[in-house]
Amino acid sequence: MKRPILIVIVAFAAAIYVYNASWRVGPPTDGGLTLIAHRGVHQTFSRADLDNATCTAERIDTPRHGLLENTIPSMQAAFASGADIVELDVHPTTDGQFAVMHDWTLDCRTEGDGETRAHSMEELRALDIGHGYTADDGQTHPFRGTGVGAMPELREVLAAMPNRNFLVNFKSREAREGDMLAALLFDHPEWRAAIWGAYGGDEPTYRAADLIEGLHVWSRRGLVDCLGQYLALGWTGFLPDACRDTQVMIPINIAPWLWGWPNLLQARLHEAGSRIILLGPYGAGDPGTAGIDDLDTLALVPPGFTGLVWTNRIELIGPAIKGTNPPQIPPAP
Repeated sequence: MKRPILIVIVAFAAAIYVYNASWRVGPPTDGGLTLIAHRGVHQTFSRADLDNATCTAERIDTPRHGLLENTIPSMQAAFASGADIVELDVHPTTDGQFAVMHDWTLDCRTEGDGETRAHSMEELRALDIGHGYTADDGQTHPFRGTGVGAMPELREVLAAMPNRNFLVNFKSREAREGDMLAALLFDHPEWRAAIWGAYGGDEPTYRAADLIEGLHVWSRRGLVDCLGQYLALGWTGFLPDACRDTQVMIPINIAPWLWGWPNLLQARLHEAGSRIILLGPYGAGDPGTAGIDDLDTLALVPPGFTGLVWTNRIELIGPAIKGTNPPQIPPAP
């Protein structure tokens, strides 16, 4: 009796394997991959024991260049490096504008203090966004004094690069930020195509999606639901609703565990109106912003991958993928 049962089990496992084998379909033919430059060309930092409250300006690597994140020069350099989309962070100001700045508070990168959103754009522009950067535990501050007036307002970014694509990161859960973004694009329809997508807090993200037709959005909760349900049931070919009509962020070290990776999974998601955003390796405590940031990790991206690739080193990854010469980037101070 045991032998027939074993044969059935082996046959069933083989059938599941074949049904979910990537080689069942060829690589996608809907174009090349898309590069998302996280924060533009910026100073990288140690990701050890990183959490959302970590002051990353106080743990930067030895500077390779002279650019700071979320500034217009850093974004222009990212596009020159081959970025298709630049991710930027926004906070509403007390005078109804959008400051482009990552941190919830000012004390990490600048000489200011308090919540970023508790200030007017004029006050924020007077700060030095390079004030807090250090690569040697505070012995030196190589960017101090170089970032005065460098914090841009979102309209300045769009006016400077109207024909580029941006991904807006809402840092709060205030729905009014979605209203603000929609109002900005209503007043400036020439910038609508520049806002490729939005993510972050669910309330502003989905408010923006309701008001801005064609905006690409996703949520952290939706990603957890999508990947968890697909891991459990994807072997049947079932694709959860949470995986449909969205962007699915997948760490590159998790991807091989997903049914059908890479070609069949891409095909299933493509049929459901979704694309993959391929992140860097996920580790304990990672807030989800690790990217494809070195050539060894880039080598793990499957040939023919046509999703989106998230990187914190666009100045390295862009030329490596697109075969272009690295752009001229200001040297480190």
